[in-house]
Amino acid sequence: MSDVRTMEQPEVSRKQARCGLCVIVLAHNEERRIGACLASLPIGQDGTAVHVVVNGSSDRTAHIARTYGGVTVHDWEQGGKSRSWNRIMFDTPAIEAQTYAFVDGDAEVLPGSFDALVDALAESGANAASGLPANGRKAGVYRESIMRDHGLFGDLYALSGDFVTRMRAAGARLPEDLIGDDGLIGALAKTDLAAEGNWDNARVVPVAGAQFLCEPVGLHLRDLRLQARRMRNYSVRHFQNRMISQIMRGQGPGGLPRRLAEIYPEFLPGLRPRRNPLLWWFDRQALDSMRRAAAA
Repeated sequence: MSDVRTMEQPEVSRKQARCGLCVIVLAHNEERRIGACLASLPIGQDGTAVHVVVNGSSDRTAHIARTYGGVTVHDWEQGGKSRSWNRIMFDTPAIEAQTYAFVDGDAEVLPGSFDALVDALAESGANAASGLPANGRKAGVYRESIMRDHGLFGDLYALSGDFVTRMRAAGARLPEDLIGDDGLIGALAKTDLAAEGNWDNARVVPVAGAQFLCEPVGLHLRDLRLQARRMRNYSVRHFQNRMISQIMRGQGPGGLPRRLAEIYPEFLPGLRPRRNPLLWWFDRQALDSMRRAAAA
């Protein structure tokens, strides 16, 4: 199959179109990890469809994914995880399932995790189920936080088919330039697509039996550069979350803009870098990038 990119949607078989579980992998420049990720998925399992969404990549991620039989690859030139999430969930024909599971392209899913997510949603009637990290320096902290606060971690989570159907009917898209799609998806699940006053943690269920491995950050120059880029993104996410929280407290999901940059001018005058010396520089860089986005 050709590696030439196309903006057209790939063919989706009837078997894939109506399945019990649809696994969606979101990947950007993950040629080093995508093989391990796909090897951990239930590819070819009866009643399961696997879609790999390659967004804005410049490496061999799509080519490697296409070597796995039973996988539908969507290779889209335009990047952005939230934009690609909207596109696969709202704009791609025949993506229909009883349960949708989402995996980051650099994560490995431990055996039994998908069954645990599906069972948790069926038993609880919740809108979403979240997996837990199984490795990493702060894995214990993250696990405790997810279990306590019913958090949703982007590396591995699932949504019920009913909730997705209602998201589509409400047009509850993510802002295209949103960083931290998992945070907003978790909020939409907990509010049941309403304003923050309708918040109920029980609508997101943490699942101890669903776990994933992520690649630890090393001391190589490549890893340090990657971590610096992540820290800048985390700072943008921090400021975006402040904006989203205000919208969710008021208008609710219907007040979310197509792009958050559209409302940056309204919020930027009141935003300042945090005083924490570990965050101040990244916050400053984030605010500079947001000012450029607002001007554009």
